[in-house]
Amino acid sequence: MTLADAKQAEAPTLPRAATQKPAIFVDGESGTTGLGIRERFDQLSDVAVKSIAPDKRKDVAAKRALMEEVDLVILCLPDAAARETVALIDSMGNAAPKVLDASTAHRVAPGWTYGFPELAPDQADKIRASRQVANPGCYPTGAIALIRPLVDAGLVPSDYPVSINAVSGYSGGGKSMIAEFEAGTAPPFHLYGLGFDHKHLPETELYAALTRRPIFVPSVGDFRQGMLVSVPLHLDTLAGKPSGADLHAVLAQRYAGCTYVSVMPLENDATTSGRLEPEALNGTNKLELYVFASPKYAQAVLVARLDNLGKGASGAAVQNMQLMLGLT
Repeated sequence: MTLADAKQAEAPTLPRAATQKPAIFVDGESGTTGLGIRERFDQLSDVAVKSIAPDKRKDVAAKRALMEEVDLVILCLPDAAARETVALIDSMGNAAPKVLDASTAHRVAPGWTYGFPELAPDQADKIRASRQVANPGCYPTGAIALIRPLVDAGLVPSDYPVSINAVSGYSGGGKSMIAEFEAGTAPPFHLYGLGFDHKHLPETELYAALTRRPIFVPSVGDFRQGMLVSVPLHLDTLAGKPSGADLHAVLAQRYAGCTYVSVMPLENDATTSGRLEPEALNGTNKLELYVFASPKYAQAVLVARLDNLGKGASGAAVQNMQLMLGLT
């Protein structure tokens, strides 16, 4: 590498025209996540959003020409289409924009940065420095936020038989599920993913730092958006037999000072109301973490509450976009 090459490699990434706002293209902006991202962009003044004509969406040359004009592409596409677009971006050489993929396609792929800025103290910096970031899934966001700090602290062994239960609003199921619920033909509540092979399991296992595949039981209810993710624990089976207060302290320390993640006050069998509803954070990019513990029974339930379209999808994408473009 020449000295000039080294200086170029060390130089910060700037918008293509340093005097202009960074430009963004949302590929798949008509889908649920894409629409949520565009709505959030309406509240921002520091980015310029470019779109492709509807009749050019499958025109590879037109898409490539547009991507050469932007600083970042956000993919809100099915997995196969996301892989095809990433291959096109990879072929663009120095003209290639950064890419943020909201699909499942690259969440555990080598060379991609996982877009959960609160995952670890240095994760936000990794996202800032990356040209390829995978936006997390909604369910994994809650599960990983609860489990990873406890594994890192040694309170939950990496091979612990973790069970994860969750309920989401029907907007997380895509256009067909939305149509079914809004037409009144869907059941008011149902479990799914009972084949033990839900698409969110690989990223949950990897980024929660688990070595044993967790059991994950998702469900959907007759409400549009909102989510609860819960992890039950027998405290007397954990290393050192920690109390609920011990678990709470680890979570509180990990997320201290975070803008979007809050650890709520510890609740035990003497103080809890025994109820938690999923819709309280709708329309936000917030994530709330709860520890419900019973000293009497040496049991605890960890719960994450978020908007599956907010911190679980579009809100997280905008947060990652701002990091990748140096806007925050």
